[in-house]
Amino acid sequence: MDDMNPRCGWCNLSNPVYVAYHDAEWAVPSHDDHHLFEMLVLETFQAGLSWETILNKRERFRQAFDGFDIERIRSYDENKIAELMDDPGIIRNRRKIVATVGNANAFRDIQTSYGSFDDYIWQFTGRRVIYETGMTMSRLSDAVAADLKAHGMRFIGTTIVYAYLQSIGVINAHEPGCFLHRER
Repeated sequence: MDDMNPRCGWCNLSNPVYVAYHDAEWAVPSHDDHHLFEMLVLETFQAGLSWETILNKRERFRQAFDGFDIERIRSYDENKIAELMDDPGIIRNRRKIVATVGNANAFRDIQTSYGSFDDYIWQFTGRRVIYETGMTMSRLSDAVAADLKAHGMRFIGTTIVYAYLQSIGVINAHEPGCFLHRER
């Protein structure tokens, strides 16, 4: 690779997909509900696995989950769930697939209540980015996870939520030494 920018230690420099994600997407504030939903789905599937595994399957997830179209996912029935369970290109975990359908409904309910999921998720920080490194959970992720569960989401815990908040830029956790690291 020609690019000599130092990156976070977790970024596999031999995987161009991972490097592109690190450089252009991770910790970049997102305010697009479609992207916010996509990342929530992917972070749910990441539970117990490496993010690189999920990232490498992201395009197949997009195809299998109808481009992360929330309305289509809300209508998934047992036939669609069985189809997803037979897809070797995604993580075939029935509990995560079923949770994704239920979470799509909860996501839509939150959008209806708050005007957008963006307004909902960013209210926890007053629309400010939090800069911190070296953590996998925090009081913020505890609070968001509890609130998401209260809204009916499943397969959502504080560690998943912390990773989600990083992925959508609510938390910027680029490590010291990374060319994208900032203190504020």
